[in-house]
Amino acid sequence: MRVAAFTGTDGPDDVAVQEQPDPTPAAGEAVIDVAACSINHHDLWILEGDSGMVGTDELPFVSGLDVAGEVAATGPDVESVANGDRVLLCPNKTCGTCRYCREGPENRCEQYGLYHGGLAEQALVDADRLVALPESVDFTDAAALPTAYMTAYHMLRRTDIGANDLVFIPGATGGVGVAGVQLVDALGARSIGTTTSSAKADRLADIGADHVVESGATDEIRAAVDEIGEPDAVLNHLGGEYTELGLELLRQGGRMAVCGRTAGDRSTIEIPQLYLGHNQIIGSTMGTQPDLETLVDLAAAGAIEPVVDDEYALDETGQAFADMQCRDAFGKLVVQP
Repeated sequence: MRVAAFTGTDGPDDVAVQEQPDPTPAAGEAVIDVAACSINHHDLWILEGDSGMVGTDELPFVSGLDVAGEVAATGPDVESVANGDRVLLCPNKTCGTCRYCREGPENRCEQYGLYHGGLAEQALVDADRLVALPESVDFTDAAALPTAYMTAYHMLRRTDIGANDLVFIPGATGGVGVAGVQLVDALGARSIGTTTSSAKADRLADIGADHVVESGATDEIRAAVDEIGEPDAVLNHLGGEYTELGLELLRQGGRMAVCGRTAGDRSTIEIPQLYLGHNQIIGSTMGTQPDLETLVDLAAAGAIEPVVDDEYALDETGQAFADMQCRDAFGKLVVQP
């Protein structure tokens, strides 16, 4: 089979299409004919040498978490799926035995990890991580769901968002940001999204953002949000200075979920502001398989329409990462092997 492998860690030029042996499923495993696999900043960090998950001794490395396609083969004792089934992979990898795997939520597993291998014509996966995909959900749309939408949905759950709540989403045009805007709208809540692009501002309004702030400067964003109102919650996938900004903007008793670090892996906050405001800063990683099943149901019902900015052939995977690096995308970028 053909794969888009990372042959180095200097960026998109280090992506090369190679031949690798076709996978054979063992007990509990399945092989998926990959129809679509979206890419994430997680993959880009690996490609740029900015991830502790993958070392240079593992090169060439095939990344890709968000796999949608059809079951091509199953290993012994697999009864949950059969050849020809349309499926979507939940990319969580868990030990299955720690207290969090037993009691939940699974994304707190003491040995939590993520699946890699979707940027290929076939993917070898754990069969019990496959979610049934209705005919009404396109493979490309489905591949947008696992990382971005599952992460945003779990953040909304962690911050206890309800109807009419006001949610601040800085950097709202990336995968998690777009997903957050759409899910906030689906929940009947209101959102404030930020972007530095006037064209993207219009698109945010089109997908349900109630307020759009066209700026990347924290002082300008702070002033604009102050005029709109105090957010009940913040969905922060940026980290860096946006953690301090989010805390400053929250209403008393408000909640901020943090899931990423694209703007920096260090944040400075005012401790008195945190405790005097009775605020919460909540770390949130990905989501759970039931979260993903809920999102598939929402997509099948038309309650959300995953936003895909562009699609690429396997040979164009390097270009997909170059486009992600340029930060020009709105929503998800999807490779179609």
